[in-house]
Amino acid sequence: MDRTVPRPAAMLLDFIGSKEAPKGYDTVYGNRMDRMPKPLTSMTMKEVLDQGKWRTKTFGSSACGRYQFMDATLRDLATEMNLKAEDVFTPDYQDRLGLYLLRRRGYERWISGRMSDHAFMIELAKEWASFPVPYRMQGAHRTVERGQSYYAGDGLNKSLVSAEAVEAALTKAKGAAGAAPVPPSRPVAQAPSPAALAAMAALITALVAVAALLGIDASALKAMIP
Repeated sequence: MDRTVPRPAAMLLDFIGSKEAPKGYDTVYGNRMDRMPKPLTSMTMKEVLDQGKWRTKTFGSSACGRYQFMDATLRDLATEMNLKAEDVFTPDYQDRLGLYLLRRRGYERWISGRMSDHAFMIELAKEWASFPVPYRMQGAHRTVERGQSYYAGDGLNKSLVSAEAVEAALTKAKGAAGAAPVPPSRPVAQAPSPAALAAMAALITALVAVAALLGIDASALKAMIP
């Protein structure tokens, strides 16, 4: 994982990659690596984009890489991120693109608590077709149930992970962000026990007696007897 990716986001990307492309960064649609002219991770962005139509014809989809980037998505990212034609599609490079997609789907708002888990789940389901929606809702093609792909009904996509598993992954990732430190509470004075009070009274009484023998005014000490 690229070291510039924050730990919670890295955990989410690892989870997404494990479902979208369990064979890794060189994977094309359908978990295929065969019939590729060379590994994706050795290609430039220009080569990956030029090959998009060929991948669609050969594998049924242009999706490629650990995060199954669609050709249209990569073209959007190329414009938005000012990507260069000679950039190499390395694992770290793919991680940075994946982080950008997370952020585009609301990662910063979600990790800061300004977006609910379910709202973020819907955004993830829109970005990654193998991810499920959290409840019954209108999908891209029809009404979909909790646990189904947002794109269910297109004859191509289906959910590959349960809604419960995604919810657990979100909880774990958010936990890795760390809770705000709780300021230490002020020490609270404990009330003395009856035995302590009795011992204190005996000590003060003894001191008063000594003071009287020495002719010392012990009125202040007498006032302290509990």
